[in-house]
Amino acid sequence: MFDTLQDRLAATFKGLRGKGRLTEADIDATAREIRIALLEADVNLQVVKDFIAAVKERARGSEVHQALNPAQQIIKIVDEELVHILGGETRTIRFAKNPPTVIMLAGLQGAGKTTLAGKLAKWLKDEKHSPLLVAADLQRPNAVNQLQVVGERAGVHVFAPRPGNGVGDPIEVARQSIEEARRRQFDVVIVDTAGRLGIDAELMQQAADIRAAVQPDETLFVVDAMIGQDAVNTALAFNEGVGFDGVVLTKLDGDARGGAALSIARVIGRPIMFASNGEQLQDFDVFHPDRMASRILGMGDMLTLIEQAEKTFDAEQSKAAADKLLGGRGEFGLQDFLSQMQQMRKMGPLSKIFGMLPGMGAMKDQIANIDEKEVDRIEAIIYSMTPGERADVAILNGSRRSRIAKGAGVEVRDVNQLVTRFVEARKMMQSMAPMLGGGMPGMGGGAQRRPAKQQAKKGQKGKAAKARRQPQDAPAAPSGAPGAAFGAGKTPTAAELNQAMQDFQLPPELQKMFNQGNKGPR
Repeated sequence: MFDTLQDRLAATFKGLRGKGRLTEADIDATAREIRIALLEADVNLQVVKDFIAAVKERARGSEVHQALNPAQQIIKIVDEELVHILGGETRTIRFAKNPPTVIMLAGLQGAGKTTLAGKLAKWLKDEKHSPLLVAADLQRPNAVNQLQVVGERAGVHVFAPRPGNGVGDPIEVARQSIEEARRRQFDVVIVDTAGRLGIDAELMQQAADIRAAVQPDETLFVVDAMIGQDAVNTALAFNEGVGFDGVVLTKLDGDARGGAALSIARVIGRPIMFASNGEQLQDFDVFHPDRMASRILGMGDMLTLIEQAEKTFDAEQSKAAADKLLGGRGEFGLQDFLSQMQQMRKMGPLSKIFGMLPGMGAMKDQIANIDEKEVDRIEAIIYSMTPGERADVAILNGSRRSRIAKGAGVEVRDVNQLVTRFVEARKMMQSMAPMLGGGMPGMGGGAQRRPAKQQAKKGQKGKAAKARRQPQDAPAAPSGAPGAAFGAGKTPTAAELNQAMQDFQLPPELQKMFNQGNKGPR
């Protein structure tokens, strides 16, 4: 959604690099380009004016003039102001002291409320809550059936005492749902209300009556992020007529310009609490203004990526795989590779995962065209092998490879290419073990680090000499130490990080998919 805005801002900041000092003309030109980029993204005019005024004021201040790199300081200012207009701080659900916590969903028809209700319920279930979905949309055809299907997919209960399709009183259903939740000990109630094709008195009155009946702890306004400025106008009208506590943006994976996301929180004064960015029930996230600003500026979203990896990856299994791979004993086999690849796919589409990595903005066309079927073919080839063949690819002679190719429905050359690329990738990762300090991102700690060897000069005495001595067996970094989450055990210096990024190359499997993406879908 933010691709166009991201490209315009990247081009603007590119012209600032290399400047040791920024003139008034540089600041004015940068502000003008940012203004054009925001207006093209369909951001509210008043929001744009306030944003540009704040950026220019801070850019002319002492924080930039005293900076060693004024261009980077400008980017920092833009990032902080983006966070500000996106809401400033992350806000999630305020749970009631005495359950159940009641959440009411409201919005226009077609905004995706029913699907969003299922996503929210699944998220709450994953957070160890017991949600109850309430079918209070009794007017839209098959709305009750749709919520029941969504609830079944999410693995949550649905309260639907009325068939809908114009039959039943939604206010009474909402009121009964609270009693049902208390009786069956559900700690969260999610009320899915009816939507309309536009703001009208009937919608406002029904929503107000339901809110009065259930006294929700949170009223969330569900808005389609693809309708642009009309989303802001609709939210303003609904806030005046009924009122709500937070906003949920749906369809953030669309190709609209994204102005609603950058406008709605600032104009209405209500926080964006959640964002839906796909069709699957797991495509639902807490809205973090700082992380969204980082994505818009093309700096990735490593925190979200790490959180998803922590939820998805099996720590013990990953650590065992890292011990095999980084130990240099050649024990890391195709079965380990398959397990790690399958865990990564549970995090979502590969294009979404790679899009969260810093610096991937320049490769978004290749990322968008990643062929997921290529990963399916790799899985088919590995599944066609025996356990012994997966453990040791060295035993794969010609007859074995021919049998594997027939079993996977591929050519022998495909098997040969997979084996060759796997061996090369394993060698590369083993060679990177010293740089990683014995660990891999997402795979926990690994092989033991080499003991530091340093001799104290002859004749040194006292505490200074002891401080310079290095123990023969350096202890592992504590779990809370910086970098420990990546298995590094220590915080790398800026020079080490820069050198690592310069030397970094995509693994052959991923590079192959990128190359195929340039050729278009197969």
